[in-house]
Amino acid sequence: MTGFRFNLIPIKEPLFFIKLVEWLTAIFAFGSCINFSAENIVSVFCGDGKNQTLPAKFHYPFRLSQSPLIDHNATLCDRVVNTTYLTGDSSSSVHFFVGVGVFCFLYCMFAGLVYLGYMHIYKNSDLGPILDMVITVVVVFLWLVCSSAWAKGLQNIKDAVDSEGIAATVALCQEQNITCQVTEFATVRGLNMSVVFGYINTFVWALNCWFVYKETRWYSQKNFSQPGPTRHPTVI
Repeated sequence: MTGFRFNLIPIKEPLFFIKLVEWLTAIFAFGSCINFSAENIVSVFCGDGKNQTLPAKFHYPFRLSQSPLIDHNATLCDRVVNTTYLTGDSSSSVHFFVGVGVFCFLYCMFAGLVYLGYMHIYKNSDLGPILDMVITVVVVFLWLVCSSAWAKGLQNIKDAVDSEGIAATVALCQEQNITCQVTEFATVRGLNMSVVFGYINTFVWALNCWFVYKETRWYSQKNFSQPGPTRHPTVI
Protein backbone atom coordinates (compact mmCIF):
# COMPACT_ATOMS: atom_id res chain seq x y z
CA MET A 1 0.00 0.00 0.00
CA THR A 2 2.92 2.37 0.59
CA GLY A 3 5.11 1.56 -2.43
CA PHE A 4 5.59 3.51 -5.62
CA ARG A 5 2.91 2.72 -8.21
CA PHE A 6 3.37 4.51 -11.50
CA ASN A 7 -0.03 5.49 -12.85
CA LEU A 8 -0.78 7.76 -15.81
CA ILE A 9 -4.47 8.17 -14.97
CA PRO A 10 -3.86 11.37 -12.90
CA ILE A 11 -2.54 13.06 -16.07
CA LYS A 12 -6.14 13.24 -17.28
CA GLU A 13 -7.32 14.88 -14.06
CA PRO A 14 -7.37 18.68 -13.45
CA LEU A 15 -5.27 18.23 -10.30
CA PHE A 16 -2.23 17.17 -12.35
CA PHE A 17 -2.89 19.40 -15.35
CA ILE A 18 -3.03 22.57 -13.29
CA LYS A 19 0.23 21.59 -11.56
CA LEU A 20 1.82 21.41 -15.01
CA VAL A 21 0.49 24.89 -15.80
CA GLU A 22 1.85 26.20 -12.48
CA TRP A 23 5.24 24.65 -13.24
CA LEU A 24 5.42 26.40 -16.61
CA THR A 25 4.20 29.79 -15.39
CA ALA A 26 6.72 29.69 -12.53
CA ILE A 27 9.53 29.13 -15.04
CA PHE A 28 8.33 32.04 -17.19
CA ALA A 29 8.05 34.28 -14.12
CA PHE A 30 11.52 33.93 -12.61
CA GLY A 31 13.23 33.03 -15.90
CA SER A 32 12.28 36.41 -17.39
CA CYS A 33 14.39 38.37 -14.93
CA ILE A 34 17.30 36.29 -13.60
CA ASN A 35 19.39 36.64 -16.79
CA PHE A 36 18.34 40.19 -17.59
CA SER A 37 20.99 42.75 -18.50
CA ALA A 38 20.56 46.03 -20.41
CA GLU A 39 21.67 49.64 -20.63
CA ASN A 40 20.23 53.02 -21.45
CA ILE A 41 22.34 55.51 -23.36
CA VAL A 42 22.54 58.90 -21.67
CA SER A 43 23.48 61.90 -23.79
CA VAL A 44 25.18 64.78 -22.01
CA PHE A 45 24.64 68.07 -23.86
CA CYS A 46 27.31 70.56 -22.84
CA GLY A 47 26.75 74.27 -23.02
CA ASP A 48 29.55 74.72 -25.58
CA GLY A 49 27.86 72.45 -28.10
CA LYS A 50 29.76 69.28 -27.22
CA ASN A 51 27.86 66.05 -26.76
CA GLN A 52 29.02 63.05 -24.75
CA THR A 53 27.35 59.76 -23.89
CA LEU A 54 27.19 57.59 -20.80
CA PRO A 55 25.99 53.97 -20.52
CA ALA A 56 23.49 53.43 -17.71
CA LYS A 57 23.81 49.67 -17.21
CA PHE A 58 21.47 47.66 -15.03
CA HIS A 59 21.18 43.92 -14.56
CA TYR A 60 19.95 41.23 -12.18
CA PRO A 61 19.83 41.44 -9.15
CA PHE A 62 19.45 45.19 -9.76
CA ARG A 63 21.69 46.63 -7.07
CA LEU A 64 21.80 49.94 -8.88
CA SER A 65 23.80 51.60 -6.13
CA GLN A 66 26.68 49.29 -7.11
CA SER A 67 26.40 49.98 -10.86
CA PRO A 68 28.78 52.79 -11.90
CA LEU A 69 27.37 55.40 -14.24
CA ILE A 70 30.56 57.47 -14.33
CA ASP A 71 33.73 55.59 -13.52
CA HIS A 72 37.38 56.46 -12.90
CA ASN A 73 36.82 60.23 -12.51
CA ALA A 74 35.87 60.78 -16.13
CA THR A 75 35.97 64.18 -17.80
CA LEU A 76 32.59 65.47 -18.93
CA CYS A 77 32.02 68.91 -20.42
CA ASP A 78 35.61 69.86 -19.52
CA ARG A 79 34.95 68.98 -15.89
CA VAL A 80 36.34 66.09 -13.87
CA VAL A 81 33.43 64.17 -12.41
CA ASN A 82 33.89 61.80 -9.50
CA THR A 83 32.82 58.18 -9.70
CA THR A 84 29.03 58.17 -9.68
CA TYR A 85 26.68 55.25 -9.20
CA LEU A 86 23.05 54.81 -10.10
CA THR A 87 20.50 55.21 -7.33
CA GLY A 88 18.40 52.46 -5.81
CA ASP A 89 18.43 48.79 -4.86
CA SER A 90 15.64 46.43 -5.93
CA SER A 91 17.53 43.24 -5.10
CA SER A 92 15.36 42.32 -2.11
CA SER A 93 12.11 42.41 -4.09
CA VAL A 94 13.49 40.52 -7.08
CA HIS A 95 15.13 37.91 -4.83
CA PHE A 96 11.82 37.41 -3.06
CA PHE A 97 10.07 37.05 -6.40
CA VAL A 98 12.62 34.59 -7.79
CA GLY A 99 12.66 32.63 -4.52
CA VAL A 100 8.89 32.10 -4.64
CA GLY A 101 9.13 31.10 -8.30
CA VAL A 102 11.89 28.55 -7.67
CA PHE A 103 9.99 27.08 -4.70
CA CYS A 104 6.86 26.66 -6.82
CA PHE A 105 8.92 25.14 -9.62
CA LEU A 106 10.33 22.50 -7.27
CA TYR A 107 7.07 21.91 -5.43
CA CYS A 108 5.17 21.31 -8.67
CA MET A 109 7.69 18.64 -9.66
CA PHE A 110 7.40 17.01 -6.24
CA ALA A 111 3.59 17.13 -6.34
CA GLY A 112 3.57 15.71 -9.87
CA LEU A 113 5.71 12.80 -8.69
CA VAL A 114 3.29 12.16 -5.83
CA TYR A 115 0.28 12.26 -8.17
CA LEU A 116 1.87 9.82 -10.62
CA GLY A 117 3.40 7.37 -8.15
CA TYR A 118 1.65 7.73 -4.82
CA MET A 119 -1.90 8.76 -5.70
CA HIS A 120 -3.25 5.67 -3.93
CA ILE A 121 -1.75 6.99 -0.69
CA TYR A 122 -2.68 10.61 -1.42
CA LYS A 123 -6.39 9.83 -1.91
CA ASN A 124 -6.61 7.42 1.03
CA SER A 125 -5.04 9.75 3.60
CA ASP A 126 -6.14 12.96 5.25
CA LEU A 127 -2.68 14.48 5.64
CA GLY A 128 -1.68 14.59 1.96
CA PRO A 129 -4.64 16.60 0.57
CA ILE A 130 -4.80 18.88 3.61
CA LEU A 131 -1.07 19.64 3.43
CA ASP A 132 -1.41 20.25 -0.31
CA MET A 133 -4.32 22.59 0.38
CA VAL A 134 -2.44 24.58 3.04
CA ILE A 135 0.65 24.97 0.84
CA THR A 136 -1.51 26.05 -2.11
CA VAL A 137 -3.25 28.76 -0.06
CA VAL A 138 0.08 30.03 1.30
CA VAL A 139 1.57 30.12 -2.22
CA VAL A 140 -1.36 32.20 -3.49
CA PHE A 141 -0.58 34.79 -0.82
CA LEU A 142 3.16 34.66 -1.55
CA TRP A 143 2.66 35.17 -5.30
CA LEU A 144 0.40 38.16 -4.68
CA VAL A 145 2.85 39.78 -2.26
CA CYS A 146 6.05 39.09 -4.20
CA SER A 147 4.51 40.15 -7.53
CA SER A 148 3.38 43.44 -6.02
CA ALA A 149 6.78 43.99 -4.40
CA TRP A 150 8.61 43.23 -7.64
CA ALA A 151 6.26 45.48 -9.63
CA LYS A 152 7.18 48.34 -7.28
CA GLY A 153 10.87 47.44 -7.49
CA LEU A 154 10.72 47.39 -11.28
CA GLN A 155 9.12 50.82 -11.34
CA ASN A 156 11.94 52.09 -9.11
CA ILE A 157 14.46 50.73 -11.62
CA LYS A 158 12.72 52.46 -14.51
CA ASP A 159 12.64 55.74 -12.58
CA ALA A 160 16.33 55.48 -11.69
CA VAL A 161 17.51 55.01 -15.28
CA ASP A 162 15.25 57.51 -17.02
CA SER A 163 16.18 61.12 -17.77
CA GLU A 164 14.91 62.55 -14.49
CA GLY A 165 16.58 59.85 -12.42
CA ILE A 166 19.93 60.34 -14.17
CA ALA A 167 19.72 64.11 -13.82
CA ALA A 168 19.03 63.77 -10.10
CA THR A 169 21.96 61.37 -9.67
CA VAL A 170 24.71 63.25 -11.54
CA ALA A 171 25.56 66.61 -10.01
CA LEU A 172 26.96 67.85 -13.31
CA CYS A 173 23.54 67.49 -14.93
CA GLN A 174 22.11 70.03 -12.50
CA GLU A 175 24.39 72.81 -13.65
CA GLN A 176 23.23 75.52 -16.02
CA ASN A 177 23.61 74.95 -19.77
CA ILE A 178 24.19 71.22 -19.21
CA THR A 179 21.44 68.75 -19.97
CA CYS A 180 21.45 64.99 -19.42
CA GLN A 181 18.85 63.01 -21.30
CA VAL A 182 18.30 59.33 -22.06
CA THR A 183 18.32 59.08 -25.84
CA GLU A 184 18.31 55.27 -26.20
CA PHE A 185 16.09 53.18 -23.98
CA ALA A 186 16.76 49.48 -23.44
CA THR A 187 13.75 47.21 -23.76
CA VAL A 188 12.46 45.92 -20.46
CA ARG A 189 9.79 43.72 -22.01
CA GLY A 190 11.19 40.67 -20.22
CA LEU A 191 10.92 42.35 -16.82
CA ASN A 192 7.39 43.50 -17.57
CA MET A 193 6.46 39.95 -18.53
CA SER A 194 7.90 38.62 -15.29
CA VAL A 195 5.47 40.80 -13.34
CA VAL A 196 2.58 39.71 -15.57
CA PHE A 197 3.44 36.05 -15.04
CA GLY A 198 3.67 36.70 -11.32
CA TYR A 199 0.04 37.76 -11.24
CA ILE A 200 -0.90 34.92 -13.60
CA ASN A 201 0.63 32.55 -11.06
CA THR A 202 -1.49 34.14 -8.35
CA PHE A 203 -4.64 33.45 -10.38
CA VAL A 204 -3.65 29.89 -11.35
CA TRP A 205 -2.76 28.89 -7.80
CA ALA A 206 -5.97 30.45 -6.50
CA LEU A 207 -7.90 28.39 -9.05
CA ASN A 208 -6.02 25.30 -7.93
CA CYS A 209 -7.34 25.79 -4.39
CA TRP A 210 -10.70 24.44 -5.56
CA PHE A 211 -9.30 21.27 -7.09
CA VAL A 212 -7.12 20.54 -4.06
CA TYR A 213 -10.02 21.28 -1.71
CA LYS A 214 -12.11 18.64 -3.49
CA GLU A 215 -9.53 16.02 -2.44
CA THR A 216 -9.75 16.87 1.26
CA ARG A 217 -12.05 15.29 3.82
CA TRP A 218 -13.71 18.67 4.35
CA TYR A 219 -15.25 18.48 0.87
CA SER A 220 -16.25 14.82 1.18
CA GLN A 221 -17.78 15.34 4.62
CA LYS A 222 -19.72 18.31 3.35
CA ASN A 223 -21.20 16.31 0.47
CA PHE A 224 -21.88 13.31 2.71
CA SER A 225 -23.71 15.44 5.26
CA GLN A 226 -26.00 17.05 2.69
CA PRO A 227 -29.45 15.44 2.86
CA GLY A 228 -30.85 13.92 -0.28
CA PRO A 229 -34.14 14.96 -1.84
CA THR A 230 -37.18 14.13 0.29
CA ARG A 231 -39.64 11.75 -1.28
CA HIS A 232 -43.29 12.03 -0.32
CA PRO A 233 -45.44 8.90 -0.40
CA THR A 234 -47.93 8.79 -3.18
CA VAL A 235 -51.51 9.05 -1.94
CA ILE A 236 -53.99 6.83 -3.81
